Amino acid sequence: MRAPKKLSPIIKIAKYTLADEVQHKSFTVIFIMCALFVLFTRGCYRGNVLVNGHWLDAEAVAWKVSKMTFHIIATGTMFVTALLSMRVLKQDRDEGMLSCILSKPIDRWQYVMGKILGLWVLSVLFMLILHCIIFLIVLMNTGAIIPEYLIASFLCSFNLLFVILTVLLLSLLMPDIAAFLCLMGIGIISFLAEGIYAIAHSQLMQGMTQQSYSYPDAGPARWTIAYYFWPKLSGTQQWASSLIGNEAFHGFGPVHPLVNILFYCLILGSFLFWKFRNTDF
Repeated sequence: MRAPKKLSPIIKIAKYTLADEVQHKSFTVIFIMCALFVLFTRGCYRGNVLVNGHWLDAEAVAWKVSKMTFHIIATGTMFVTALLSMRVLKQDRDEGMLSCILSKPIDRWQYVMGKILGLWVLSVLFMLILHCIIFLIVLMNTGAIIPEYLIASFLCSFNLLFVILTVLLLSLLMPDIAAFLCLMGIGIISFLAEGIYAIAHSQLMQGMTQQSYSYPDAGPARWTIAYYFWPKLSGTQQWASSLIGNEAFHGFGPVHPLVNILFYCLILGSFLFWKFRNTDF
């Protein structure tokens, strides 16, 4: 009987958070704009396309376009999630809701957990609905069923959890907009690092390296170490998208990108609970 009593406040706060965010006009406008953008791409799934002198049929085009749209939706949802997360604690504090909730027999960790859960569920549903629209568009235009598309969408939800934890923690340490910009910086560096890593390990660069002079091994470069330990937002997204069509993924490094993100979520979550418990409101 003790477990349900502990979970009940968390679920109530999560429901309140989800309902409160959905009622904001800005969220409704953003969702409608994103849904319209996805619907407008349905014309790209029709007809054949000439690429490098080779004709691609409608099904091949659908695979290419759906993967590109998958990345756009996953990246855009992280941006929207950061916007939602940066004002949650400040809004409750300014409106007096935080003091009202904490005056009741609710532990602080339950409040934080409820906020995290509410934001995560909302963000996952936001992304999943948009991905489901693409899933249905491909099905109606080509008849192809891509169950891996929805699996990949679920795996990207851990990136959203990382975004929520990071922004909530940083919003306790700095102004909300600064927390948002820091998260954006982490994401941009992650995507740039993946691009540099892909170029450095491409066949062209490997051939150029083999033709160059060899020097004694001076140990791993600092940027390589930083790349492996930096939050792998882009790596997790790339790995998830590789499941669509069962494509090979060669960007693991010593640590799988999903393990990297889950490790950061654990660390950030621990610091968030500790910081919130020791903060006076």
